[in-house]
Amino acid sequence: MSEQKLNILVLPGYQNSGVGHWQTLWEALDPAFARVQMPDWDHPVRDAWCRTLDAAVATADAPVAFAAHSLGCLTAAFWASHYASAAQLAKVAGALLVAVPDPSEPHFPRDASGFAPMPLTRLPFATIVVASSDDPYGGVPFSQTCANAWGSRWIDIGARGHINADSGLGDWDEGRRWLASVVARG
Repeated sequence: MSEQKLNILVLPGYQNSGVGHWQTLWEALDPAFARVQMPDWDHPVRDAWCRTLDAAVATADAPVAFAAHSLGCLTAAFWASHYASAAQLAKVAGALLVAVPDPSEPHFPRDASGFAPMPLTRLPFATIVVASSDDPYGGVPFSQTCANAWGSRWIDIGARGHINADSGLGDWDEGRRWLASVVARG
């Protein structure tokens, strides 16, 4: 990703990211990418997920960046606005936030707890929000609202569903370039 050591914390969403998902492929391609293992992938609780992320940032031996998908995006936003100390936030070089889900959408997992209302305050590190025009979990207006509030660059990649393994992105080189660009800005 860069010449300076950087830990890329992979933040999957609800039920984790499986085989064929761009996050899983990125981890296989580059040892700088490490998945944050959440306590319960099938019954996410915001407090537990944010505390787990906080511990991962605390133990990182170099600056970190987030490669977040779906509920991982909400976790990063809540962590930054409600959980992280100034010292922890200073370690974050940037974040790629892909397929931000809307907790008010009917498809949002009902067994996810504490992820609403969304924090809509500026995030203290560089971010890019990537959206799909036909994402059943978060529409374009919601992702634009989040991007505007968070101070993020917003990118619409067209009709790609939930931007997951079913979207046919493979190892998604374009996403890796966007992650590198947001880290360079940070």
